[in-house]
Amino acid sequence: MKVLLLYPKCPDTYWSFRHAMPFIGKKAAFPPLGILTVAALLPQSWELKLVDLNVDRLSDHDLSWADYVFISAMTVQRDSVNEVLARCLELGVKTVGGGPLFTSCHDEFPHMDHLVLGEAEVTLPRFLEDLDRQTPQRLYLPDGRPDLSRTPRPRWGLIDMRKYASMNIQFSRGCPFDCEFCDITQLFGHQPRTKSSKQVLAELEALCSIGWRGGVFFVDDNFIGDKRKLKEDVLPAMISWMKASRHPFFFYTEASINLADDPQLMELMVAAGFQEVFIGIESPEGDSLKETGKVQNNNRDMVASVQSLQRAGLQVQGGFIVGFDNDSPAIFEKQLRFIQESGIVTAMVGILMVLRGTKLHGRLSREGRLISTASGNNTDTALTYLPKMNPQVLVEGYQRLVRTIYSPDYFYARLMTFLKEYRLSGPSPFSMLQRRDIRAFFRSMFFLGILGKERWHYWKIFFWTLLRKPRLLPVTITLTIYGYHFRTVAEQAYSPPQSD
Repeated sequence: MKVLLLYPKCPDTYWSFRHAMPFIGKKAAFPPLGILTVAALLPQSWELKLVDLNVDRLSDHDLSWADYVFISAMTVQRDSVNEVLARCLELGVKTVGGGPLFTSCHDEFPHMDHLVLGEAEVTLPRFLEDLDRQTPQRLYLPDGRPDLSRTPRPRWGLIDMRKYASMNIQFSRGCPFDCEFCDITQLFGHQPRTKSSKQVLAELEALCSIGWRGGVFFVDDNFIGDKRKLKEDVLPAMISWMKASRHPFFFYTEASINLADDPQLMELMVAAGFQEVFIGIESPEGDSLKETGKVQNNNRDMVASVQSLQRAGLQVQGGFIVGFDNDSPAIFEKQLRFIQESGIVTAMVGILMVLRGTKLHGRLSREGRLISTASGNNTDTALTYLPKMNPQVLVEGYQRLVRTIYSPDYFYARLMTFLKEYRLSGPSPFSMLQRRDIRAFFRSMFFLGILGKERWHYWKIFFWTLLRKPRLLPVTITLTIYGYHFRTVAEQAYSPPQSD
């Protein structure tokens, strides 16, 4: 059997970091971990080829070569999926779809030959058995959730690692919280399921043995869902492995804000090599947090929680949302003040997204407030629901907010707030510099410090860091490049119309 594993193209969003990639000579931030794991579940006798449309082109020869094209996709990749399906249909190539997009919206893809939904460890074996008997069905629905201790290591050999900025692995699935807008519990459940420390170390060892050095993203939607296992087993094992392996990696992940309440867990994560954590802040408005079920964020000093993480040695990236029912037009100024005061340099702000399968989708459907299907793009301003706020006020306020926070004046002021608060722990960033980092440094000097409209801000923060906190200079350069990416996305998407 010849199988083409296909990962569709992601649009230019905050998460793509596309405008930062040229600084380090890479094509995409991460490889497609999901379909690399699926590849490890397929028969060893099959001939596999992987095409990631974010780093490679898809030729008709690639499609014609394959007996089946396996497509794994997220909601944000819908447009690329439809383009690929049209090409497969034209060439008569059979297709198999899986992943979050198809699991939530399988009824929207009538031309897909086979749909293997839910987590692949559960449904893929049933499809393979039927395929072996030459009786494959069109639809395979999930039945239960898999034990991750039996999940195989990803097939890293199918990608060219040189094209990616970071590698990624997974420790857990599921989240103990139940935010109304989030589809994670629908996809993976409330009860966090985890791999063993032995599995985690084996995956790290595999990446190390094939020569990877640098960033590794733990893709867990909430890395700290099982705190006890992390503190008693996984993180101590990682600390020992990292020391024995001479610290080949640094890590980053996603977690809930209650991480700030656990000094021991923060200390262990930093000791294990974690440097960054994405936190769903969502809103400084308590009524909006209550509305959406964000109980872990409510009734706390959010700025103080963010500062606790920064002082522990964790850079905080933040997700923010506007457009909740309880949001008034004052929310835009509140968000701006919070983002600036907290020193969250990388702030990803989006209009409330109504994903299928969420409690929010169900509620708005019952209320007759749905307009269309969400794209999954966190920079999209096409409203798919009827907000309580005036729609024009919402869209214009959001666009103004994003343009403001990534304008040089506000961005570099926020970066300075972060640098003053942040306490670096662990090895110096200089000890992990690679050739690509040197390249990024010189390119940032040229494109931001000489050609960029922010050049005055760039050199001010550069020399401040060099003189006051020289160990943080690599961090500062990285964050200025992130700022360039976010500012470019904002300017391309939300620039006000030019007058004649």
